[in-house]
Amino acid sequence: MQNLDWIIIFVYLLCMFSIALITGRGQKSSSDYFLAGRKFSSRSLAASTLATQCSTNSLLGAPAFVGFSLGGGLIWLQYELAVPIAMLILLYILGPARRQGVTSIYEVVENNIGRRSRLTAAGCFLFFRSIATGVTVYGSSLILSFLLEIDLWLAVFILMGLTIFYDLLGGLSAIIMSDVVQLFLLTTAVVFALAILGDAIAWDFFLTARSETLSNDWGFSGNDYGFWPMLFGGVFLYAAYYGGDQSQSQRILASRSEEETKQVLMLNGIFRFPLVLLYCLMGLGLASLAQLDKEFIPSLPLMVDGTPNYNLVFPVFILNYFSPGFVGLVLVGLIAAAMSSIDSSINSLAAVTVEDFIKPYLQSEVTSETLLSYGRVSTFFWGCASVVFSFQVPSIAPTVLEAVNKIGSMVNGPLFALICIATLITEVDEASALVGFWIGALSNLALAVFLPEVSWLWWNVSGFLISALVFVIISKGRGRGVMVVFNVSGDSVSGGFLKREHKNIFNRQYKLLLLSMFVIIFSVCWYLDKL
Repeated sequence: MQNLDWIIIFVYLLCMFSIALITGRGQKSSSDYFLAGRKFSSRSLAASTLATQCSTNSLLGAPAFVGFSLGGGLIWLQYELAVPIAMLILLYILGPARRQGVTSIYEVVENNIGRRSRLTAAGCFLFFRSIATGVTVYGSSLILSFLLEIDLWLAVFILMGLTIFYDLLGGLSAIIMSDVVQLFLLTTAVVFALAILGDAIAWDFFLTARSETLSNDWGFSGNDYGFWPMLFGGVFLYAAYYGGDQSQSQRILASRSEEETKQVLMLNGIFRFPLVLLYCLMGLGLASLAQLDKEFIPSLPLMVDGTPNYNLVFPVFILNYFSPGFVGLVLVGLIAAAMSSIDSSINSLAAVTVEDFIKPYLQSEVTSETLLSYGRVSTFFWGCASVVFSFQVPSIAPTVLEAVNKIGSMVNGPLFALICIATLITEVDEASALVGFWIGALSNLALAVFLPEVSWLWWNVSGFLISALVFVIISKGRGRGVMVVFNVSGDSVSGGFLKREHKNIFNRQYKLLLLSMFVIIFSVCWYLDKL
């Protein structure tokens, strides 16, 4: 890196911290800190969500998986078929949550099921999201360690020191604003990288090298990435991620109205695929470049076992092929992506800690300033915890992209089942819901231990179905009926127990757009598969 690159990075960080300082001055309550005062538009919230989804983990993991991981290639694209379908489901599920004006998605669980269920869901989120955040810290620190030529542990502490300080200053407002900038920078960087790759290699060569996109495999014999587990497992994974994971649902709950909640979901369902397609094409391009440039792979840092660390193919490509100045601009995007992904996670972890575990036990006259202080203390705590978890990542999965998804899939299905029960059932027996949740989670653990040949993507489906089925069976056995509310007419619905209002949030326009996106994604996958 040249001096110009360092100047660009320094100026960017200075601007971001200035934004955080300015936005932080206007924060008076935990709602300002965790929900940005519900002042951002649906477009900004959607961009922030997309930036978190398609950030450092994707930019490191996607090229590694697509271009260099065994069983990779463009087959990852079929996973994106699940996104618009998941968004269709969430158009209905998240309506009541936004209408209740909650800060934590798990507050809805308590309102409609019970306190123990809320603590169970929130506790699972804290455990699994903190580990997943450690994965992000690990992947992001790899870049910093490589660029600065320092030990990984030192890179972790530098990155987390900056990130925690930034989050403490600005909260969700600063996160959203930096996410919008980050999304623009990363998208521009990837397009620019593809243009450079186009000059360096023959595109026909790389498209035919690893262009298999659709795999007609059920994922029961050792292949994790068959078409059916990626479609069905992906639907439940993404529905649980956007609808039951506070790190994503927090932005959706921060929307200004229920209508804008729908817009955030719709925009994510449409614009996520183009970003993932760019990342995957770049992975193929880098793999083809590695075949032409024999010095490329040997220049990669080594893992502990002595194998090349393919998670760093994109940063190495930047340093070797980009001119000074452009290197700094791209690395600014990478640093911004790293910080925004991490601070989004620790902010959501702090939100759940305060809203679900601290606030209910405080006296009713507790001030907004006190809750804001609790939020910042919790942010610092979870930042430190993520540092600890980051050093355990290499034993989880060969690429950071797989690691994040495998961690969440263990509990995604049961957690989403609990959210659906809270949203759709008029009267809920809490004991039945909790037993269903734990049996669903334990069944996934049993699958992982005793049937490792079954794709981990199926854990999302099995966990949901088993949890829901056990809930229904136990409820029936205890003489408790299960009344499902599914009203799209806008009329009030009352089952005699708990009144619900489900407005017509299956907007015809949104349905057509998301279904059209499903068709477009399948068409692109089919076309690439036939090349």
